[in-house]
Amino acid sequence: MIHVKTASELRRMRVPCALTGELRAYVAGLVRPGVSTKELDDAAAAWIAERGVKSAFLGYNGYPAHICVSINDVVVHGIPSAHEIVQDGDIVSIDFGIVADGFVGDCATTVPAGEVAPRTRELCRVTRASLVAGIAAAKDGGHLTDIGHAVQTVAEAAGFGVVRDYCGHGIGRKMHEDPSILNYGRPGHGPVLKSGMVLAIEPMITQGTYKVEVMDDGWTVRTRDRLPAAHYENTVVVTPSGGEILTVPDIAG
Repeated sequence: MIHVKTASELRRMRVPCALTGELRAYVAGLVRPGVSTKELDDAAAAWIAERGVKSAFLGYNGYPAHICVSINDVVVHGIPSAHEIVQDGDIVSIDFGIVADGFVGDCATTVPAGEVAPRTRELCRVTRASLVAGIAAAKDGGHLTDIGHAVQTVAEAAGFGVVRDYCGHGIGRKMHEDPSILNYGRPGHGPVLKSGMVLAIEPMITQGTYKVEVMDDGWTVRTRDRLPAAHYENTVVVTPSGGEILTVPDIAG
């Protein structure tokens, strides 16, 4: 069952969502060659603590950090480490959520570090464009699969792969609520979207194969061909004209 948020619930959701958007912009600004992924996590942890809120990721099913930091062929769920140093030419995906006032906000972006290869930079641009298309399809009266179809159309038209094993989700009092939001599929199927539904839409797009595998740590997800992947996400509320982004500011990385 997809919960339609009340006006009061939506007002309260704007608090963690706005904080999540602000944290995204802050951490993205710290990405550069030479920084460790643990330094990014430490900076996020300090930022969160200063505001008296909580990371939605820390401890979630045992996850050991405040944010996920995924470099190059790591699609999602990269665990920050003092030994993992961002290199010139890397792309760095950062993903996190914040809990405040009883609700959760969730967002992600992929940030280039230094001089990134043209095709990889194009991957980032297209992944961002596929998110924009997915958000536009999140409109009252449409169908859930319209979102994934929009994402897939943009990504595959540019010759990129769409990850099948991971997807977006509903969000509210919990980080993961119904429905699951696939990033591919035929339009016009699934539940009818209604104003007030809140969705975390998050394309994960690959430069090569869409097939992925989980590493021995149980978290890190890599592309099977070890080619780069990009990840963008916003929490949005369904409206008659498409999704309204709650995780502001919305940055392209």
